[in-house]
Amino acid sequence: MKPRFLSLFAVVVALAACATGPEVRSDYDPSVNFAQYRTYGFLPRDARGGDPGYSSLTDQRIREAIAGALEARGYQRSDNPDLLVNFSVTTKDIQEVRQVPTAMPPMGYYGWRDPFYTPWPAYTYETRVDNYVRGTLFVDLVDADRKKMVWEGIATGRVTEKVRENPAAAIDSVVAEIFSSYPFTAGRGAN
Repeated sequence: MKPRFLSLFAVVVALAACATGPEVRSDYDPSVNFAQYRTYGFLPRDARGGDPGYSSLTDQRIREAIAGALEARGYQRSDNPDLLVNFSVTTKDIQEVRQVPTAMPPMGYYGWRDPFYTPWPAYTYETRVDNYVRGTLFVDLVDADRKKMVWEGIATGRVTEKVRENPAAAIDSVVAEIFSSYPFTAGRGAN
């Protein structure tokens, strides 16, 4: 393979990797002994600023996905939990404006180079506008006794048409990505 093709291939693979999923980050309090936690429960909806008598499908799907992720790590759901789960979803309309260099055909100044050799192409800048919706899912784990956050996971990404068509699969996928950075299991701490 030619070096130019290899470098172009590497750029395409890198861009494809960026476009495949949300940006996920997490953090935790290293002074906390996570082995002490065995149970979880969800912070009541009214404590999260919502109507206690109302639950959207999105809210239900997120709760189910988080419950599945925690139970896969050995945590048990409880009415008197060690960990309280809080989550929130936000969306924001984003407009990115950028200028990208665009090559113009090599013409030379007034064409005086044309009959003898090909000059370098001239460059101009093209303005591109990208409008999209960015969604963010925040998941907090809170020590129920101390009322102190001990872990947080955040996923931010573009809300695509594919996500809108199949929100349940998108939520499952995002929650799984968030919890892939959660290094603890119930009663044992870090893996």
